[in-house]
Amino acid sequence: MTDAVEYDVVVLGAGPTGENVADRVRAAGLSAAVVESELVGGECSYWACMPSKALLRPAITRADARHTPGLSHAVGGPLETEAVLAHRDAFVSHWKDDGQVAWLDTTGARLYRGRGRLDGPRRVVVDGPGGERHTLTARHAVAVCTGSRALLPDLPGLAGAGAWTSREATSARAVPGRLAVIGGGVVGVEMATAWQALGSRVTLLVRSGGLLPRMEPFVGEHIADSLTEAGADIRWNTSVTAVERPGGTGPVTLVLGDGERLEADEVLFATGRAPRTDAIGLETVGREPGSWLPVDDSCRVEGSTWLYGVGDVNHRALLTHQGKYQARIAAAAIVARAQGVPLLETDRWGAHAATADHAAVPQVVFTDPEAAAVGLSLTEAESAGHRVRAVDYDLASVAGASLYRDAYRGHARIVVDLDRQILLGATFVGPGVGELLHSATIAIAGEVPIDRLWHAVPAYPTISEVWLRLLESFRG
Repeated sequence: MTDAVEYDVVVLGAGPTGENVADRVRAAGLSAAVVESELVGGECSYWACMPSKALLRPAITRADARHTPGLSHAVGGPLETEAVLAHRDAFVSHWKDDGQVAWLDTTGARLYRGRGRLDGPRRVVVDGPGGERHTLTARHAVAVCTGSRALLPDLPGLAGAGAWTSREATSARAVPGRLAVIGGGVVGVEMATAWQALGSRVTLLVRSGGLLPRMEPFVGEHIADSLTEAGADIRWNTSVTAVERPGGTGPVTLVLGDGERLEADEVLFATGRAPRTDAIGLETVGREPGSWLPVDDSCRVEGSTWLYGVGDVNHRALLTHQGKYQARIAAAAIVARAQGVPLLETDRWGAHAATADHAAVPQVVFTDPEAAAVGLSLTEAESAGHRVRAVDYDLASVAGASLYRDAYRGHARIVVDLDRQILLGATFVGPGVGELLHSATIAIAGEVPIDRLWHAVPAYPTISEVWLRLLESFRG
């Protein structure tokens, strides 16, 4: 059976980004179809943000409790593995998307289950699970919101070895006795933290000499110290040249660059992401399958009048909250263009349709200690030609931090534009610092002058008092 239907907007991908595009264009009166081949809710809901944080929260809570007088002896034992995994399962709705589908239905968007692919300008063909085929035509826009997938290296023996990617690491049903983690980025350090806390003996293999290379160097140093103290073995400047696991079961052997052979029960490759654009028909509209989609600040693909790339696929910021932000911008732009309204006109949500800002992108890494950063690092600011000064402060010297946790260790840095007297970046590492980040994001996105920040008085005694200490250090 084949049917043909016309909509104002067709969205490929029903993750948080696609859901938000559909919701916003529907709220503005446009019709919308959403195509999804897996679970409505996407990677974040089932294999990334939610399950990973559900696994990490007990580990971090126990670490805080172990450094709190009166609690340290009460939490000296291991985590209850079954309870933690059950907690994770509940947060992913046991990998069922009924709730997400129900929410999408409330928007008025039509959901099409199946594999969708472009079939020429403004046209999407959907092959459904029962063999049915739908041809969807978009009057105004097709939004590609298909996200990204784990990128595996081309290594001898890796294919068929049953290696973990981020999906397996967040959905595993049992704790491996020995876990090798390849990669020192966000997925690598978060999953090393989680599974080490659950009882795995973790070996973290890092090709460089530091963790989280996109953040300030002191961040990786703090996290490496904590992982090591927790029992993880970190191997610096180490590469993997081959994987051996006959039959895809049993222990896995990694052949390292120096010839050493490392055996583990499971291996996680956290070695980057690739766009999910390889099988969506990009070649039918003159684009390269499997490529990132370059976009303008309304998330419209460069050189197109109707194709949008929103979220991970445009490679601006591979973060759920940024994908949802871009979705709001893209939807406003689609609606404005459909209605013939100038793009800089403010829409009902207060978003400017053509200003998908990427100067103040916040990110939290949920390790112990947490890491949080927004804007530019010192190196990035200097490379961009800004005249800047980095201001550093020891978070352990803040009264609120010492109350938060005994033997608190942490660090804060702001990067100040000396010519404009505003902040270009802020980075924090330490227990609980994720909750500091939004104030930094507001300061940077709003370009709040340093002289005005003096009047944003932090409550005492909170960790936020570090803002006052940073400003005092800047003034000398």
